[in-house]
Amino acid sequence: MTDESGSAVVEFVLVSILLVTVLLGVVQLALAMHVRNTLVDAAGEGARYGALEGSSPQAGAQRTRELIGTALSARYGRDVSAALVERDGLVLVEVTVRAPLPVLGLLGPGGVMTAGGRAVQE
Repeated sequence: MTDESGSAVVEFVLVSILLVTVLLGVVQLALAMHVRNTLVDAAGEGARYGALEGSSPQAGAQRTRELIGTALSARYGRDVSAALVERDGLVLVEVTVRAPLPVLGLLGPGGVMTAGGRAVQE
């Protein structure tokens, strides 16, 4: 018979490390999806705002920056562009947002994600 005293503590530590790693990965994925969905929603809302009668694509880009700054952080709204494009005979306002992809929480290095929104100009 072998002496196994203390093995429960080692098992607990090893399983806890694995469990915490998986949990942090899920939380990070949820945060990245939240940022992506917020950027897509802000770009769409900015495009709709810029497509209104009497508005402009630049006003839509500014509205997108405001929404991103309110929901996330102003650094996510630094690279917002808006333009008029023509697709299938329709004039559209297209808003594009390029923002960092959060890798370590909202901080740290990251790639770049692009989100866009379009609306038919009135």
